Amino acid sequence: MERIGVSAIVTDDKEQILSADKIIFPGVGEASTAMNYLKERKLDEVIKAAKQPLLGICLGMQLLCKHSEENNTNCLNIFDVEVKRFISDDLKIPQIGWNNIQVKDNPLFRILKATAIVILCIAIMPH
Repeated sequence: MERIGVSAIVTDDKEQILSADKIIFPGVGEASTAMNYLKERKLDEVIKAAKQPLLGICLGMQLLCKHSEENNTNCLNIFDVEVKRFISDDLKIPQIGWNNIQVKDNPLFRILKATAIVILCIAIMPH
């Protein structure tokens, strides 16, 4: 965040979170352990009570959904979405590395240059 000139605080303090202009909700790990951590500290309630813009990244986005198949975990239910496990017989899961992607005409990708880097977290959230 500092590299792009943004001041940020890493915290699990309820008051700091609720008084922030914006919230970035990152996550690394697996759903049930993360939800247990949030519940033990009552941060699940804090995130649900937040009124400011909130960006979920990777596991953070997964936890904003209703339920995750990862360890059959009930999540925050901010989005009424079931997160499905990504299963493949021929791909390494989880897959960490560099790949090329091809996207059909989609407004989300129109602003990207051909050499843009896109970071994807593997979770399928049907709509």
